[in-house]
Amino acid sequence: MKAYILTIGDEILIGQVTDTNATYMADALNDEGYEILEHLSVADTRQGIRDGLDRALAVADVVLMTGGLGPTKDDITKKVLAEYVGTELTFHAPSWERLQRIFRSFGREATESHRVQCYLPATATVLTNERGTAPGMWLEFQGKIIISMPGVPYEMRYLVRQEVIPRLLARNTRADRQRSLTIRTAGAGESVIAEAIADFEDALPAHMSLAYLPDLGTVRLRLTIRGTDEAAMHTELQAQQVKFESIIGHLVYGYGKEDLALAIQRRMQERQLTLVTAESCTGGAIASMITAHPGSSGHFKGSVVAYANSVKNQQLGVPAGMIEKYGAVSKFVVEAMASGARQQLNADYAVATSGIAGPDGGTEEKPVGTIWLAVAGPHGVTSKLLRAGKDRKRNITYTVHQALNLLHQELRQAEA
Repeated sequence: MKAYILTIGDEILIGQVTDTNATYMADALNDEGYEILEHLSVADTRQGIRDGLDRALAVADVVLMTGGLGPTKDDITKKVLAEYVGTELTFHAPSWERLQRIFRSFGREATESHRVQCYLPATATVLTNERGTAPGMWLEFQGKIIISMPGVPYEMRYLVRQEVIPRLLARNTRADRQRSLTIRTAGAGESVIAEAIADFEDALPAHMSLAYLPDLGTVRLRLTIRGTDEAAMHTELQAQQVKFESIIGHLVYGYGKEDLALAIQRRMQERQLTLVTAESCTGGAIASMITAHPGSSGHFKGSVVAYANSVKNQQLGVPAGMIEKYGAVSKFVVEAMASGARQQLNADYAVATSGIAGPDGGTEEKPVGTIWLAVAGPHGVTSKLLRAGKDRKRNITYTVHQALNLLHQELRQAEA
């Protein structure tokens, strides 16, 4: 089935809020085999919402929309929806009773504004929102489905997982589906990978496609298949995965939603290994990416953010004379940082970074974007020089990915 995502809100259009709702809904729908046609954001106006619905329903079977269901006067989505599908707003007593119970449990009384939220399109199926006050709505119109949810992210996520996806799966009697396999790589750019797998890509059958999703230091490849037989599609995807790995398997570190930090977590915990970081130019960003995953305490012990040379010297044991002779941004210092962190924090592996992230601070000898990485482990120390650009944020992200990939390579070689 074909799906369309419509988000409502002036705050999205003017850049005050990042539209994470669209990303979440698209991911959830894609997991269930829906084809996502477009994401569209529109203003909090009658015309904006109507135009968005016109565009969505012209091409899609299902429209998921968020925003404009609050208690204030500028929240007009349900009024426009009722008008659009040719019905009226009616008071939904069960929703009001539910709100009253919720507020009384907190020692408060629901207000008239909250009561207004309980006026819903008469033809709507109400989706109970256990994470907030505004109900979701399911409307069927001219053979299509319109689903309206609050714009508050954690409320929308609850409704998508608990109400929307189960109902869509129960209603989806159409046989056509699509399934995807996301292959995650690091260590080579998009063009290098494209050249290496050119014959593989050319040989893909018509019902399969390959998309490249490059990031700073990593490339995801999404292999998509369309068909009617779930088991056959799964088997064919697995066969293509084996072919892909035979060509550039050395660049593959994971599949699906597994990023580098999670791939490292899996490998290290399987072998009961521990990890620490010593970060200068990345300022703790590597540790942050690692600890973003539940269960990371099973292998990650901690980090030293050694921004000042005095910290490199006093906490990591980097000799002051070494820093004076070679500079903080050097092979010698970053290797000493990694070795010192591994020793001081008593870990199996340590990752270290030291560089000039920018936008200032570079010299003719070491321009902005000069960054050194090192990994210290049971078999010694490995280091790598990066030549990045002048954008500070991009440089830090690129360095994080490169550092984690260097560690992942060391782990893989140790297993060989």
